Amino acid sequence: MTAKAPITQDVLTLPRKDADGDKINLVGLPRAQMREVLIENGTPEKQAKMRVGQIWQWIYQWGKRDFAEMTNLSKAYRSDLEEKFEIRIPEVVSKQVSTDGTRKYLVRINGGHEVEVVYIPEDDRGTLCISSQVGCTLTCSFCHTGTQKLVRNLTPAEIVGQVMMARDDLDEWPVPGTPTDANRRLSNIVLMGMGEPLYNFENVRDAMKIAMDPEGISLSRRRITLSTSGVVPEIARTAEEIGCLLAISFHATTNETRDVLVPINKRWNVDTLLQALADYPKVSNSERITFEYVMLHGVNDSNEDAHRLVSLIKQYKIPAKINLIPFNEWPGSPYTRSSNNRIRAFADIVHDAGYASPIRKTRGDDIMAACGQLKSATERARKSRKQIEAEAGMTKE
Repeated sequence: MTAKAPITQDVLTLPRKDADGDKINLVGLPRAQMREVLIENGTPEKQAKMRVGQIWQWIYQWGKRDFAEMTNLSKAYRSDLEEKFEIRIPEVVSKQVSTDGTRKYLVRINGGHEVEVVYIPEDDRGTLCISSQVGCTLTCSFCHTGTQKLVRNLTPAEIVGQVMMARDDLDEWPVPGTPTDANRRLSNIVLMGMGEPLYNFENVRDAMKIAMDPEGISLSRRRITLSTSGVVPEIARTAEEIGCLLAISFHATTNETRDVLVPINKRWNVDTLLQALADYPKVSNSERITFEYVMLHGVNDSNEDAHRLVSLIKQYKIPAKINLIPFNEWPGSPYTRSSNNRIRAFADIVHDAGYASPIRKTRGDDIMAACGQLKSATERARKSRKQIEAEAGMTKE
């Protein structure tokens, strides 16, 4: 049954000030809120809009963290900013680099919690996979990330801060006075890391607005993809308030199978989800929705599944691309990967029906950075194999 009210989760909302209550972090504040806090802390109201524009560019276009480097501000004003504000992003705890160049970061956020971020370099793009929650409530049975319980939502500062952290590590911030895209290696963002983005809608929206701002990080909305497991009431809001591309963690063509793989299906079933996608405002502009489909041996990979998938998409007239994802096995996983031949046969059926059906190349699996493997290393270390298996659904309730 479709819910009538906005979807929320009972998670901790953090204050703007740091742990000691001394300074306000400017990262993650929308322009209007930044203007408010500047005025509240002594900036003349008539100057506030101009000051926001200047500070915004220094933080998000040039990547500066030190007010002293903001040279178009007076020394006295810079000193005042330093006294009352800070520019703080998640702290890198560790970095691993795969043999294929994929980078996985473990980053620490407020409260000492940790999340993972993955950068995937390709010939024509560099994609950053970012997290929106510490842990996840969805408990998708094939997903390693889902074995970590939800702790809290990430703030806008912690979400856009992952992008800023990666740009630091890639050493791609432009020098003031040079073209902003001259050294860009991070060209795309996917909200496919830890958590369900639509269960943290407002914070994700505010962070992505900053990422898209033309006077800041300046990524096109077509360079940002939000992946949801199907939080139906928030899908239309995604188009209206963020405007990014949409991906759906679909993974099954019947309610019986999807109930097990993606338990949120028990709340919004296959038909309810597909109707929401058919009504998605961006579809009227012929923007394709990506269907993510993890290939699980003997579970969802038959020819019948492929034909049923095509039939459902055609029935609801959804412009679509189907990403086939070879399952990335993890310790305690209750599933195994479909064979290459089975995946290709599935892809051929989808392709012959007129839909793009790329088979995702597995990246970073040697450092547990591949799809479905995002999970805090320290959290993993605290759990026994038996605990992981139990939480993955290998034991019956």
